Parts: sequence; C-alpha cells; structure tokens
Amino acid sequence: MTRTSTRTAVSASLARLLSLAVLPAAVLLLTVLTGCAAGGAAQGTGPGEDNSAGNSAGNSAAGSGAKPEGTITVFAAASLKGTFTELARTFEAENPGTTVALSFAGSSDLASQISQGAPADVFAPADLANMKKVQDAGLVDGAARNFATNTLAIAVAPGNPAEITALKDLARPGLKLVTCARQVPCGTAAATAAEAAGVALNPVSEENAVTDVLGKVASGEADAGLVYGTDIKAAGSKVAGIQFPESGSAVNTYPIAGVAGGRNKAAARAFLDLVTGPEGRRVLAAAGFGPAGIGDGSVK
Repeated sequence: MTRTSTRTAVSASLARLLSLAVLPAAVLLLTVLTGCAAGGAAQGTGPGEDNSAGNSAGNSAAGSGAKPEGTITVFAAASLKGTFTELARTFEAENPGTTVALSFAGSSDLASQISQGAPADVFAPADLANMKKVQDAGLVDGAARNFATNTLAIAVAPGNPAEITALKDLARPGLKLVTCARQVPCGTAAATAAEAAGVALNPVSEENAVTDVLGKVASGEADAGLVYGTDIKAAGSKVAGIQFPESGSAVNTYPIAGVAGGRNKAAARAFLDLVTGPEGRRVLAAAGFGPAGIGDGSVK
C-alpha cells in the first residue's frame, strides 16, 4: 500500500470515529432543548403542580367582563312598586337572560321575612331602621346605599269633600282617618309629624303597607290617609293630595343592599348599580322621590 493510500484510509477512519462521537451529543442536546421548550409551554399544568395564581388571574379577567344572568329576587317597600317595576323591566332589557322577581310589602314585614330565611337577593326598605335590623343580624352583603327620600302628604277623595287643609284637621271628631301601623316606616313618620305638630291622631284603621292606606282612601272607606307624596302622584285622579309643613320633620331615607344569603350576587350588584345610578335617579325623580343627599351608603 502506498503512503497516500494509507493517509486516505486513516482520514476516513478518523471521520467515522468523529461522526460517531458527535451524533450522540447532538441528539442529547436536541433532547434537552426540546424538553425545555415543552416544559416552558406546560409549566404549572402537570399533576400536582400549583398554577393557582395563573388560574386566578384568568378567572378574574373572565369574570370582570361577564354580564349578569339568571334570576334575582328583590324585596322592596310597597311605595317603590311603580319605580322598581319600571327599573326591573329596564334591567331585564339591558341584560338578556335575566329575570327580576319583585316582592312588595311593608318594610318591617320584609325585614322579618329575610330574618326568617326567606330567599332574597336585594332588600330596599323605606327607612334606615328596618335596614339596620337586617344589618345587625348579619344578613346584608356589603354596605347599604341610600338612594332616595320621601315625604308624607295627606290623601283625600277627589274634590276634598272633607275640607281638610292641615294636619290638625285629621284630629277632627267623626273623621275617618287611616294611617300605617307604627312599626311601618310611613306609620313611624306619621307619628313623628303628628308629635311635631302637637296633634293627637286617632285612626280608625292602621295598615301594614302604605298602599293599603291609599287604597282605603281611593275606595271611599276612609276620608283621609297619611301616605307618601309619591303614592298620591302615582294614584292620579283617584285621590287628591294635601301638603303640610310638619312633614319636613319626618323625611324617610331609602337604603338598598344585597342580601348575604342571596344566590345571585353578581346580578344583585348590577341591579343595585342601576337603582343608584343615573337611570335609577331619573326614574325615582320622575315619580316624586327626593335625592338621598348627604350620607349615601351609610346606615347608622
């Protein structure tokens, strides 16, 4: 064999040896790189791995844009029937797939029902005292918000056949006067106004809801009744209203809050936002309610 042939053979053998040595290293390097890429893409998703922070952020982002859905039950003072019925329709129209179930009654009755476990998502009484009862029982979700005020007026039959002109006229012998019961916000306000005027009222009937008082005047069962100005306005031509200055001593503030045991807190919060927002204020003002004023969001 010539020297040239020997060098060629040695070179070929050396090349084969180098290729055999480099190939495993290349394969090993490729395996490591591929594993790192796969591990990075699937980080925190393997069994036993904690990816709660990532999931939490994702859920938060998804939840923040979620629209209200499902049914909410709203317990509201009887004097809110007209306004809340309108706002419920608006809420359902703005949030397809939602339903607002409304339950109207005297505020004290509603507070008792919630305390006894009645299912409700939102509570809107006609005074701070009944909200406080529910708050003190630990049944309010978050802070209550004051959203409206209301003032008493005297409801009489159209034409005012009893010729009532002032609160003192309600103490006239033989006059059939109807008021709310003392535990009801409108009854508490009536007692406060009468005390401020130095008038002793002797109603022939005390009702558990302001709408019942108005109904007795409208039907002719009573000569007069102490109700809210908003109720007289809503009744239209069925009754006439008489303002009296002593009503300023008994202005009712209306709070609203979610109920701690409510099952649809997201939709409840959205309804609260509607009531306390621009549209709610517009509807309430059109019905004759006053603004909540100083102290919004606080029930003492």
